[in-house]
Amino acid sequence: MKLDSIPIALSRCAKTFRGTRVLEPLDLSIGAGETLVLLGPSGCGKTTTLRLIAGLETPDAAGRVLFGNDDVTALPIERRKVGMVFQNYALFPNLTVRGNIGYGLKIQKVPADAARERVAELLAMMRLEAHADKPIDQLSGGQRQRVALARALAPRPRVLLLDEPLTALDARLRDALRGEMNTLLRELGVTTVYVTHDQAEAMELGDRVVVMSAGRIEQIGTPREIYYRPASRAVAQFVGTLNRLAGQWREGMLCTTGGTVPVTAATAATAAGATELFFRPEDAALTDPAASHLRGVIEQATFLGERTRLTIGGAAPDALIVDVAGRVELARGTAVGLSIAPEALIALA
Repeated sequence: MKLDSIPIALSRCAKTFRGTRVLEPLDLSIGAGETLVLLGPSGCGKTTTLRLIAGLETPDAAGRVLFGNDDVTALPIERRKVGMVFQNYALFPNLTVRGNIGYGLKIQKVPADAARERVAELLAMMRLEAHADKPIDQLSGGQRQRVALARALAPRPRVLLLDEPLTALDARLRDALRGEMNTLLRELGVTTVYVTHDQAEAMELGDRVVVMSAGRIEQIGTPREIYYRPASRAVAQFVGTLNRLAGQWREGMLCTTGGTVPVTAATAATAAGATELFFRPEDAALTDPAASHLRGVIEQATFLGERTRLTIGGAAPDALIVDVAGRVELARGTAVGLSIAPEALIALA
């Protein structure tokens, strides 16, 4: 089932509440059929941005919201043809699963036969046929989430908006539903804006990710760009774990507490005299300390199943976090060498 989709554009959209600016003027373009994830900590402005797109809030003067070529800035949510899933799902406890899914169709006065066909289609899509006539309070958290999504999709929205829809679920169910939702969004092809503070959700679901902080956009890019080529420290430190190497440059290498770190010419040029470089835990490998440029001592080893996370002291001014295969067993106090892939080193302003 494919839905119609449209591009969205926000122009100079800011938002002020009772004299306090919570969203700085931003420009944002979302492609037709794209899944765009707004990622950031609480209070960064991501939900306010979503509400501006939905029509639940109006931007400050000069701000504009466009759906395709239509200026919808002044239109309320019911006239924008958007489907929305809230964090608490906002399902009607007095209606069955079937009744909840068909509620929007009833409001739109869709003919009864067409509405029944549409609800049946969504019940099948969400694997809810066996629960169609159950009240909401008899459903699990995952089933309620699927009902909320089906209800949002029933009126065939041009835009789908999701505000942290998996937050209330336990970790195992959240991981499973995230995969299901990713598949579903690709099949639907609907323009989707997804708000989350969860990095794993952003990485799996987003065609592009918008990282926000303090009411501003820090970076827009693909999940890989955001992770491997962060535009600022704020982005790099919020997305994933980041290690800091601090020292002085000597003969094209960064000299730090536990030795030297070879770098590529491109990284050295990008660093432009900065005395810090950064890397991700998975981009370092353990080596023989006698033959290593960089050496340290294991301070802690935490077994996480598929990997073991090592905390290594003495190699740099700050302790370093390195991920190795889960079967690797090393005791505290073990001397180790480190090899960091030169192309994985990140220079940040």
